[in-house]
Amino acid sequence: MEKKLIVTPSPHLKAPKTTSQVMLDVIIALMPAVIAAGIIFGLRALVLIAVCAMSCVVFEYLFCVLLKKPNTTSDLSAVVTGVILGLNLPVTLPIWMAVIGAFIAIVVVKNLFGGLGQNFANPALVGRIVLMVSFAGQMTRWAEPFYYKASEVVTTATPLAVVSAGEGTLPSYLDMFLGVRAGSLGETCVLALLIGFVWLVARRIISPITPIAFVGTVFVCSWLLGLDPLMSIMSGGLLLGAIFMATDYATTPIMPAGKLMFGIGAGLLTVLIRNFAGYPEGVSFGILLMNILTPYFDRWTTKKAFGGGEK
Repeated sequence: MEKKLIVTPSPHLKAPKTTSQVMLDVIIALMPAVIAAGIIFGLRALVLIAVCAMSCVVFEYLFCVLLKKPNTTSDLSAVVTGVILGLNLPVTLPIWMAVIGAFIAIVVVKNLFGGLGQNFANPALVGRIVLMVSFAGQMTRWAEPFYYKASEVVTTATPLAVVSAGEGTLPSYLDMFLGVRAGSLGETCVLALLIGFVWLVARRIISPITPIAFVGTVFVCSWLLGLDPLMSIMSGGLLLGAIFMATDYATTPIMPAGKLMFGIGAGLLTVLIRNFAGYPEGVSFGILLMNILTPYFDRWTTKKAFGGGEK
């Protein structure tokens, strides 16, 4: 007798998108920033991003082979991690250092904690922080935009470094918006990042709550401190971090209230580190500290099931 009814354990909800489809949308959203990096910083920028992406995929594959686990490279999460890591690096960084960052991100932060969805922090974010702490000189050597048209690399200060030092000339708002300034590969062009943000929100891949709360908090706090709020938003890696790293599914809160608290907390920490600590940039550390607090945000904001409250 043919079975007409199949009974399986709950839950019975099926997501309309697979992990690979979500990651593909993120990759598409990252492409404007990648293209802008290639235009502003030349072919080496594209090579550096490609090396990070390929290294992440290779490390993920080798980890699965060595531990005899199913191959997870097809879900494209390693590619996303590699591209985001590459966009967080200066164009002058030696290739072998970028490979070390990919190893930290994929093997140490992601897979040693159980793989996709089990990591406590964003892998690309931690990879960048480890490189920053380990190779501070190379990670803060910024090439001028379109340096490849000259006979040699000309380095310059980023807008945040200019503000921190209190000397130098800041770029215009238009140059900041179009990315004609020094910085990491993916953080300079505001236009490219906003295109990616619109794509992710339109495709319902991310919620706009965290990015808006993050950027809005930096805007308000900068204004209260007497700083230029627009320059604070367009400087450094704020938009890159708020759009692509503070919205990571595994390391950020689930509920809207939790997302709001996450964004506000990351914004406050970013402003405090930028203005009162030894680093001119605080986005990475702000997001990382909020990643650690994410379980508490979920505990405070997740609604209890009916009948599941404490006695």
